[in-house]
Amino acid sequence: MLEMVLGVVPVLAAVLTGLFAGLFLSFSMAVMPGLARAGDRAMIEAMQGVNTAILNPLFALVFVGAPVAAVGTTVLYASSGSLAPLVWSGAGAVLLLVAVVVTFVVNVPRNNALDRAGAAGRLQDPGAVRAAFEPVWVRWNHVRSLASVAALVCSVMALLPA
Repeated sequence: MLEMVLGVVPVLAAVLTGLFAGLFLSFSMAVMPGLARAGDRAMIEAMQGVNTAILNPLFALVFVGAPVAAVGTTVLYASSGSLAPLVWSGAGAVLLLVAVVVTFVVNVPRNNALDRAGAAGRLQDPGAVRAAFEPVWVRWNHVRSLASVAALVCSVMALLPA
């Protein structure tokens, strides 16, 4: 039974971490550069829509599941005495936790402020609202993208034979 768990949980952690990294990387590579080309009101309206749409069960599964599976994998490797996979999975878990902290400390508060600003069509100064949101949100999304891609590399390294 332990052998089966040791085979499934690390693979699940790697898959969920890949989805986690892909989500943030897609914002860094395509979504935010695309929105950077839009007018202020269009960008604000689109991000408000994204912020609402992303709160769904599949996002929750990936956002919560990846760090939980990574920590679970680390615990499994620690209990089995597998040192190299333990180090890799532990590093991956830490990197995912960095991405989660960045999300809650930087990105979510900016999302909430953008939503509180009101409907894009009714804003008195959409340029100021955008300026308060976009540069910091994008910069820190790059940080969580890099952290989660590094976590994916660590998750995959943990799967390789020692």
